Amino acid sequence: MSRPLIAILRGLEPADALPMARAILNAGITWIEVPLNSPDPLNSIGAMARELSGQGMFGAGTVLTTDQVREVADVGGQFIVSPNCDTDVIRATKAAGLGSYPGVFSPSECFAALQAGADALKIFPVTMMGTGGLKAIRAVLPPETDVYAVGGAEPDNFAQWMAAGATGFGLGSSLFKPGKSVEDVAASARAAVAAYDAHA
Repeated sequence: MSRPLIAILRGLEPADALPMARAILNAGITWIEVPLNSPDPLNSIGAMARELSGQGMFGAGTVLTTDQVREVADVGGQFIVSPNCDTDVIRATKAAGLGSYPGVFSPSECFAALQAGADALKIFPVTMMGTGGLKAIRAVLPPETDVYAVGGAEPDNFAQWMAAGATGFGLGSSLFKPGKSVEDVAASARAAVAAYDAHA
């Protein structure tokens, strides 16, 4: 991972998948997630995985079941992101050879996810936890644990989350919304990269 930034393209239309992905990759974000509650998400993920192989990592978000893990793997997806901590989903993800990024909020969920094989933790929604909560949880986690702040973390507040212990970010509506032009998404991606690089 060149930078621990994941572009979350919720609501992406398959026709826009490749232009959006190329713009985001060119801006310096190499991890792209299409949530499964987007229109025909497997089509978008499959197109990215086929056409842009080797240029980035492409996966699914809002993955709630082991069947969905298999569907994502079948189209070439490389990682799985969930809003929750489901150890069956985590184990299925790792059994399929994919990266696992489950959503967690409590210390119990953090450790359950790690024990099930998660590659990193997605604190969601991070704004509900706040920097004080993140700092407290970070203090008890293994120091090598990668922690992604998602759900309210944006370029203008990267510094405060990083100071609290976040090592990466998932970028949703601050980066992409349906109807936003490729040019505007590219500009948002460049701003996120610049903000991360300024504090890394």
